[in-house]
Amino acid sequence: MSQPLNIDKLDLQIISEMSTDASISYAELGKKLFVSGGTIHVRIKKLQELGVIKGTRLQVNLRAIGFDVLAFIGIYLEKSSLYESVAKQLLKIPQIVRLNYTTGSYSMFAEIICRDSSELRKILQEDLQHIKGIERTETIISLEESFSRPVNVSEVM
Repeated sequence: MSQPLNIDKLDLQIISEMSTDASISYAELGKKLFVSGGTIHVRIKKLQELGVIKGTRLQVNLRAIGFDVLAFIGIYLEKSSLYESVAKQLLKIPQIVRLNYTTGSYSMFAEIICRDSSELRKILQEDLQHIKGIERTETIISLEESFSRPVNVSEVM
């Protein structure tokens, strides 16, 4: 059984604030949360060591730089025991940005971002169809992302 993490209200506030704006300085965040910038630094280091914070990311408007197709691919496996070997092959396709092992209709569910429909077609026909263990796929094209937001952990816990 895993050990419970020693995370308090301040840790959750830090996570919540940085989930919204990871570029905020420690000093500015400290002022916002009524603690010193040094305290923020120590807490973030602790959260990183615990594996709670895994890094920070830059959010990019992909359409602005020419990536116009976002799609989801439901993947049916011949056998569920092939998941790991298929996942390793899918990792080699850089356009696949997220992969989940799922219950329900699909064995796996992938998010893919491409420049255009021709690139998507190439990946579906040439790359995915040649991976041993994939029985078939189902593609869903996203017309628009209505919203994307971080989980507000300070309200959840």
